[in-house]
Amino acid sequence: MAAGDARIAVVPGSFDPVTLGHLDVLARAARLFDRLYVVVVHNPAKTGRLPFERRMELLAEAMAEAGVEGDVVVDSWSTGLLVDYCRQVGAGVLVKGVRPGGDMAYETPMAIVNRDLAGVETLFLVGDPSTSHISSSLVRQVASLGGDIRPYVPEVVARALEADR
Repeated sequence: MAAGDARIAVVPGSFDPVTLGHLDVLARAARLFDRLYVVVVHNPAKTGRLPFERRMELLAEAMAEAGVEGDVVVDSWSTGLLVDYCRQVGAGVLVKGVRPGGDMAYETPMAIVNRDLAGVETLFLVGDPSTSHISSSLVRQVASLGGDIRPYVPEVVARALEADR
């Protein structure tokens, strides 16, 4: 396969923190593409609980702990459009995990604009029913109130958040 023929995708997210739902989508996406860039993005509309660098570390550790296989690169992006990052790494696809409810309504306009701006398609992967109720914001809320987050996050993340209390 020539380098230009490689199937390359980007999975963006805040991953604050990475959840079992994220890992489900990442493992499935890694099987579909030759190279997968998992990109911790800065969302100015969200206030991060974990520093950017720590999110990247925990993401890499969680994927290793979960046995996510394939050519997977953890990276970050904080300036410019996400499609600019896609162009930079040669990705023609963005992968988004979607949960029941409002995710599709929120994600669809962005998918259309990304395609219009740069020809980047969006692949929606429906979350597994066993994890589709989990969100990073819910995990942050439970953790902040002293609740047990272990059913919702990888072990490495649970240890990190518990140590941070």
